[in-house]
Amino acid sequence: MLVAVFVLAGAIGWAVGTLLIGQFGRILPVPWLAAMTVWLVAIALAIWTLISRPRLLKRDGHQPMPPLVAARSAALALAASRAGAVVAGFYLGLSIATAPQMGTPSGFVTFWAGVATSAGSLALIAAALWLERLCRVRHQDDDPSAPSPA
Repeated sequence: MLVAVFVLAGAIGWAVGTLLIGQFGRILPVPWLAAMTVWLVAIALAIWTLISRPRLLKRDGHQPMPPLVAARSAALALAASRAGAVVAGFYLGLSIATAPQMGTPSGFVTFWAGVATSAGSLALIAAALWLERLCRVRHQDDDPSAPSPA
C-alpha cells in the first residue's frame, strides 16, 4: 500500500510541477525548511523507537510499556508511514518535473530541496515501519499457563 501511495503522490507532484511550468512558466518553490522539518520528525520518531524498544520487547531492567502507550505508538507509526509516503512521492515527482529547469537558480534549489525532502520522508517511513514492527502483539509472549485458543 505504501508503494501505491508513493507512486500516486509522485504522479500528482509531477503533474502539478509540469502544469505550472508549462502553463505559467513558473516553478513551484520548495523551501529548505520542508526538508529540515521532515528530517526532524524522522529523527524524533527514530529516537522514540530507540527509547521504546527495550520496553516494548520487555527486556530485563526495563519497565514494560503500558498497552495504551504502545497502541498510541503504533497509531503514530502507522500515520507517519502513510504521511511519509505521500510527502516523499509528491516531492520526488515535483523534483522530476523540475529537473529540466536545473539550469536556473530556482530550478536548482527546487530540485535539490525536493530531493532532500523526499530522502527525509524515506527516513521517516523507515523509522515508522520499525516502530510498527516493534508494536506488534507477540503470541509467544503470552502466559504459557493460559489455555491456547482452539
